[in-house]
Amino acid sequence: MAQTQKPKGKVVLITGANTGIGRVTAIKLAMQGYHVFLACRDFAKTQVVLDEIKLLSQGAAQAEFLPLDLGDLHSVNACADAFLAKGLPLHVLINNAGLAGVKGFTQSGFELAFGVCHVGHFLLTQRLLPVLQQSAPSRIVNVSSRAHLRTKGIDFEAVQKPTATTTAVPEYCVAKLANLLFTKELARRLKGTGVSAYALHPGVVATDVWRALPGFVRSVVNLFMISPEEGAATTLHCATAHMTEDDNGQYFVKCKQAKYSPCGDDLEMAHTLWVKSEQWVKAS
Repeated sequence: MAQTQKPKGKVVLITGANTGIGRVTAIKLAMQGYHVFLACRDFAKTQVVLDEIKLLSQGAAQAEFLPLDLGDLHSVNACADAFLAKGLPLHVLINNAGLAGVKGFTQSGFELAFGVCHVGHFLLTQRLLPVLQQSAPSRIVNVSSRAHLRTKGIDFEAVQKPTATTTAVPEYCVAKLANLLFTKELARRLKGTGVSAYALHPGVVATDVWRALPGFVRSVVNLFMISPEEGAATTLHCATAHMTEDDNGQYFVKCKQAKYSPCGDDLEMAHTLWVKSEQWVKAS
């Protein structure tokens, strides 16, 4: 069994923690003794999870709600401000929230999946990096997907336009590649700071992330789905298991390092994504 960090005094922030693997992750970490912040859009849905944590822990666990809409960079900044105002350390940031098969454009001007899965998380991570460094050793866990294997790159013009395809799945694949490239670049830039970064594929999990897929696509996906409890296992591994320097910046599947797209080692693409992301969030 993998060794885990001792959670005493540890603080974790999880995006999209009101449903699916985010919910399971929040409950598991709260029950282990972590002070958990659930950063979500919907307070009512999050309150259900907070009540569940309170019941399971008999009131002993620490869990709080933070409002966050990743498609609105003003909301992302407000979420970061609210957390930083608490004056707490941050030991684990889990960028979990996501969506698939949804067409649209974020309030901040990005293709919907890309804006939510990458741009919003990029800004949140940037805002919280100082406290993560002050709290080192600390971790950033980015929930990517094996869907990243289905795309060969990022069209930086297309991600600033509304979803172009019928299913929105190709755009989702691009967003998940961005999660992987972001992880790789984080690991390179933060080397020696005590902050490590990991990307993961949780499995094809039966969660609300698939709610907007067309029925015929969803019916096929359902054949391969696993439970949120099974899906959260790799997230929990990346958040708490003993890791080595060789694990930093790597991609995990079923709690083990796994092969990823050759694009994941494209240093130029990762650098370009970082620079453009900095430019995009600068004015927020």
